Amino acid sequence: MTAAASSHSPLPGYAGLDPDCVLRTLDALGLRGDGRLLQLNSYENRVFQVFLEDGGVVVAKFYRPSRWSDAQILEEHAFACELAAEDVPVVAPRILPAAPGIELLGTPPTLARWHDGAGNHRVAVSDRHAGRAPELEDPAVLQWLGRFLGRLHIVGARRPFAQRRSIDAATFGHAARQRLLDGGFVPDSECTVWSGWCDAALDRVDRAFSSHIDVPRLRLHGDFHPGNIMWRDAGPHVVDLDDACSGPAVQDLWMLLSGDAVAMRAQLAQILAGYRVFRPFDERELALIEPLRTLRMIHHSAWIAERWTDPAFPAAFPWFGSAAYWSQQATQLREQVQAMDEPPLLS
Repeated sequence: MTAAASSHSPLPGYAGLDPDCVLRTLDALGLRGDGRLLQLNSYENRVFQVFLEDGGVVVAKFYRPSRWSDAQILEEHAFACELAAEDVPVVAPRILPAAPGIELLGTPPTLARWHDGAGNHRVAVSDRHAGRAPELEDPAVLQWLGRFLGRLHIVGARRPFAQRRSIDAATFGHAARQRLLDGGFVPDSECTVWSGWCDAALDRVDRAFSSHIDVPRLRLHGDFHPGNIMWRDAGPHVVDLDDACSGPAVQDLWMLLSGDAVAMRAQLAQILAGYRVFRPFDERELALIEPLRTLRMIHHSAWIAERWTDPAFPAAFPWFGSAAYWSQQATQLREQVQAMDEPPLLS
């Protein structure tokens, strides 16, 4: 089955999640909406900003069915609450009140299962915290983000995740590659070239991770790119830890870097200047930047493929599955092979 031939039928579990269902769910939790709501930009889950009759505004996050187990979601929530308790600017989920017809999960309860005629939904609620994109060309902003991550990683290093996944070559690379090939998403015309460069890239990723097996793994934000950072006059904060995972500290740093090696080296120096105010950084991890970038590229394609029956994905990624897309992916993997053969970025 190719991406272009996949069904566009409604995603099971989301089909009945209309505005009326959202408002009834919150009403059952004692949060009575005034009828106004706005669906926020989120491919993975369904997220709504809801205006309440009492003048408040909350954000309701309906989790994608079957993506995370209840235990994995609750571990994400516990991490967010732990960070918030240490004054790390992370928006934690609200503690939810007991309500008829609502199954509450967690201690304290932060996840609700709402059994409704329109479906069976899992929802978390948080306060609304707005912000703007960070100005990454400003060295002071990069240092501030470094300090933020240093504080987050102090908490993240206290104990391991028991339920969340880890960033490794097997999960984010080899398994993702196999899903793409088994699902027939790579056109025959591009399959040989793409799979060849993918294998060459993963060989280098495997070697890099094997050479740095003793680098400590800790609890991470996991997806710390500029689009997931909200900036206000008081500095950065994050509103979602949906991709929280275990991995090396550098995973939360490298997505802030852009441009050529000279530019990235200057950006990295500013980030680490802030980071080291709170926590030491093991520079051996810099050798993992390009391998982690490679894993993200392969995993991103597999992520789109896995979601292709969700109508939001063909609409958002209409070029996925085309020969041009996979030719571009092969070129980028070839460039990653070259990058991984170069000496690592130094601070």
